[in-house]
Amino acid sequence: MTQRGRTGARPVKRSAGGGRGDEPAGSQAPAAPRIDLVAARARVRTVIEPVVVAAGFDLEEVNLSRAGRRHVVRVLVDADGGIALDDVASVSRDISTALDAAEEAGGEVLAGEYQLEVGSPGVDRPLTLPRHWRRNAGRLVTVTVAGKPLTGRITSADDTGIVLDVKGRATAIAFGDLGPGKVQIEFKRLDEAVFPDEEDDDLADDEEDDDEDGEGEDK
Repeated sequence: MTQRGRTGARPVKRSAGGGRGDEPAGSQAPAAPRIDLVAARARVRTVIEPVVVAAGFDLEEVNLSRAGRRHVVRVLVDADGGIALDDVASVSRDISTALDAAEEAGGEVLAGEYQLEVGSPGVDRPLTLPRHWRRNAGRLVTVTVAGKPLTGRITSADDTGIVLDVKGRATAIAFGDLGPGKVQIEFKRLDEAVFPDEEDDDLADDEEDDDEDGEGEDK
């Protein structure tokens, strides 16, 4: 079973000079150094994207922010079929190693301490690329087409566009005509839901039927 939208955090401590180090007891934690977050995010992406791709995943997003005395690096990765928690942990280690190697090679990627968080996109993430639509085939989505909202179920998607089932009618839409899509959360109808107790009752009924059939055969 794959997990989506989960994150794994890897805190990384560095001294002001870029090396790893713990703070002396009782010392006041310094604020995160002021850096150009946009430029730093671009540097981080350049370092980690080849690592993510080599692991067989897509790098969906890189965000960088300040949080007290450290920076927080949030990375979203995805793949067809989703990503398991073990995969998140593995690629998180690979990303951390790549960032450390880049720093040790003399190229400043991030200044000071940082915390690395790696996860996969949740269902609330906008669908903007062909692979996003492909990976959500079968889901109900709302999208803007020609300035108007349209809700339907994705029946198929390729490199040119998607096919939506809108009230039972198949509608082909090219990517050039699509705005960002949003997956709609669906709740199963109560009269169609199957609860664990009902499953147990059904199983018990089946076993009773089998017992009755067996008694008849013995006689």
